[in-house]
Amino acid sequence: MGSTIKYMTTAEIREDFLAFFASKGCKRYPSSSLIPDDPSLLLSNAGMNQFKEYYQGLKTMHEIGACSCQKCLRTNDIDNIGDSRHLSFFEMLGNFAFGGYSKEDAIRWAVEFCTKEEHLGLPMDRLFFTVYRDDDESIELWQKYGADPSHITRLGEEDNFWAAGPTGPCGPCSEVYFDQGEEFGCGSPDCAPGCDCDRYLEFWNLVFTQYDRQEDGSMPDLPHKNIDTGMGLERISAIMQGQHSNYEGDVLRSLLGVGERLSGKTYGGKATGTDRSLRIIADHARAVTFMIGDGILPSNEGRGYILRRLLRRAVYHGRLLGIEGAFMTQYSAEVRAIMGEVYPALTDNAALIDGIISAEEERFNATLDKGEALLETELGAMEEGADLPGEVAFTLHDTYGFPIDLTREICETRGHAIEMDSFEAAMKDQRERARAAANRDAWGTYNNAWTSLSDELPSTEFCGYDADEVDGATILAIVCDGEPVSHAAAGKAVEVVLDRTPFYAEMGGQVGDTGTLSAETAKVCVLDTKHREGDLYAHVGEVVEGDLSVGQKVVATIDHGRRELIRRNHTATHLLDAALKRVLGDHVSQAGSLVAPERLRFDFTHFEAVTPEELARIEGMVNAQIFAAEPIVTKVMGIDEAKAAGAVALFGEKYGDTVRVVSTGSSEGEVFSRELCGGTHARNTAEVGLFKIVSEGSVGSNARRIEAVTSAGAINYVDERLALLDLVAAGLKCRPNDIAQRVEQIQAELREVDKKLQAALVGGSSNQIQDAIAQAIEIDGYKLCIGRLDGISAKELRGAWDTVREKLGPASACVLASVGEDGKVALLAAGTDTAVKSGFGAGNLIRQIAPLVGGRGGGRPNMAQAGGRDASGIDEALKAAHSALSDAAQA
Repeated sequence: MGSTIKYMTTAEIREDFLAFFASKGCKRYPSSSLIPDDPSLLLSNAGMNQFKEYYQGLKTMHEIGACSCQKCLRTNDIDNIGDSRHLSFFEMLGNFAFGGYSKEDAIRWAVEFCTKEEHLGLPMDRLFFTVYRDDDESIELWQKYGADPSHITRLGEEDNFWAAGPTGPCGPCSEVYFDQGEEFGCGSPDCAPGCDCDRYLEFWNLVFTQYDRQEDGSMPDLPHKNIDTGMGLERISAIMQGQHSNYEGDVLRSLLGVGERLSGKTYGGKATGTDRSLRIIADHARAVTFMIGDGILPSNEGRGYILRRLLRRAVYHGRLLGIEGAFMTQYSAEVRAIMGEVYPALTDNAALIDGIISAEEERFNATLDKGEALLETELGAMEEGADLPGEVAFTLHDTYGFPIDLTREICETRGHAIEMDSFEAAMKDQRERARAAANRDAWGTYNNAWTSLSDELPSTEFCGYDADEVDGATILAIVCDGEPVSHAAAGKAVEVVLDRTPFYAEMGGQVGDTGTLSAETAKVCVLDTKHREGDLYAHVGEVVEGDLSVGQKVVATIDHGRRELIRRNHTATHLLDAALKRVLGDHVSQAGSLVAPERLRFDFTHFEAVTPEELARIEGMVNAQIFAAEPIVTKVMGIDEAKAAGAVALFGEKYGDTVRVVSTGSSEGEVFSRELCGGTHARNTAEVGLFKIVSEGSVGSNARRIEAVTSAGAINYVDERLALLDLVAAGLKCRPNDIAQRVEQIQAELREVDKKLQAALVGGSSNQIQDAIAQAIEIDGYKLCIGRLDGISAKELRGAWDTVREKLGPASACVLASVGEDGKVALLAAGTDTAVKSGFGAGNLIRQIAPLVGGRGGGRPNMAQAGGRDASGIDEALKAAHSALSDAAQA
């Protein structure tokens, strides 16, 4: 087609779009996190996610509308990623209105942005439009602003009508397409937007949410009509850069270049083979980098599972390309270089992102090796030309992260196919389980008592930083059994809302305060304090005296002693966080915490167990700050000022424009810890008294947990340990200082006893092994011992073989079986080099007889083992071994 398109970079398009809609009066919003505020969503997958409450009328926007460039992630069509259009991570440009501007405004501005030379400057004759079949209004508007009637197509509800669900907000859509030219078409005279061919590329969708569908099917107008648009940034970038695939736009093309450099392969622009692998790695690497940057950590469920799946898929395709060793951090570095200025979390969390990627990549490479070993074992036990069971292929996929393509490739090289029907059945079951978990209604109800109260009441004023008691607080609401009530009598469980309170509501890991609410005619024992919608604090407890009423004045008093213990533990978590970063590295980030009166728990990102030496340094560093008696300083400041001052933000947390910063110093006058925090703290580090680590361990891949105690808790812990030490010393009949030496002595004695016991079980003096050796037979140049030795383990069977070889000489072999104390069967076949040369083959023999005991196994010609679950088959297995070896000798 003759008309030319001006070149624009992705960054230029992003900025021009946002500036354009801001000039129309829309408020410019930054992208929200990939972790949505909406609990019904696993990941942010559309620009409208952060505006859901505006659509529902729960919030009101003062501007006429909003615009944003939203980070999005979708994996419902992951198998299609690598073609020209599908991506897991993408950026969605959008403009939105909640009654602030009209459908006509949205269409007029869309035409203006698309066609005006100062913006995209796309020729109108290459733009096509689809509308809902009954939406005459949209057709008239597109024509009014320059669209040729022949360029407008009516489509049905499936294509051009959006609905939140069977009932509720809904409305017609109108999509904008770019004509890539006849050479991309199917050649059909009926080819038009909506056709499956690649000629017409949809890049902008305008949704007009204007109806409220009822159960009877009627659709009255909503109180105000909403606009929800979405334009894929990668797609419009490809158009503006003269490319025909999302992967050829400047951002992803740069990431493809990383793959070319690492693999030595050249990208050719296809959706198959090497090109597809290069595309998949580029896409997945960007997605993984952004997910970790937003606070998502690898796990076996939820969004953490999606992260792990994408990362592993990228690593696998790296193997297909022949990339050796770990390579994914080279992609994350390129993502930061390209997009870090727009999304600073990528740069702020660089050490953490690279650390997690490296740890996961190393772990998966080891897993791939294990999977390959399992597959080799399975293939070795199969008859020539047999199909690999689909259940095995699924186990490799599900347990080892082994892609089916890799399983198929390895099987084909060995002359085997895969039973795909059973594999697909297992995959279908898994997908249905995942879909049932993820396909929840994104427009779930918000209408509960606390939502209503948050609309009616002002936020609770927290006075607890400086006061333990507030006199004259007013009861604004009482909730019983989930419903607001005007009063509550003695014995009633209640949640009480005050206009102001010294009670801290559970938040940021710090538990809620307890205490009392006292009125002239009533008293409430507060057992907990919860944070509810609209920054309302709920004092959870029981009316223990009198009758409580809305409007009453109360004296709100917290449990002072309990609060003091909580303060100290909270300050200790800040000191611990700073010490962890200094000892382990900048990749350490808080991943969760519990601040209770009796203890603290701190979860953090790290990739291996913390050594005893490191724990000692960490504990010593925290105690040095405590003993230095440094003041704790809190300041309220702007978020940008706080970050510029080096304040640590909680990983993945969202903050407002104004934040509270808590700082502690050091004896050298430096700032030791500075964090954004809304919790309560000690006034001086000395109040923490003593910090003692109780335990350190794993809470999942890339995450560790430290539990610790301070002040009174630390004293109790030390006292308990000393009492236990005295008790152990008394039991060992030695002084506490001599316990280690006494334990070492006892361990040495036990080792000697164990050696004697093992020798009795499997040595020459064992009746079982002596009987088996006595019945050894001559087979074609070697002596064969077949026997059942119950009560010993698989490891001990190898010791029995040593005895057999010693007694029968250099031309010997054995087939031994045992049922251990756990009821599991162990088989062992072993032979000397002479026996092997004479035809004895341990690996083949074990593969033959293992199924008779319900197991599988294999190994080398001179030694092989198997495990099983069916002890009733042992005698038959040993008999089969005897027959097989006898037949081989006679052949």
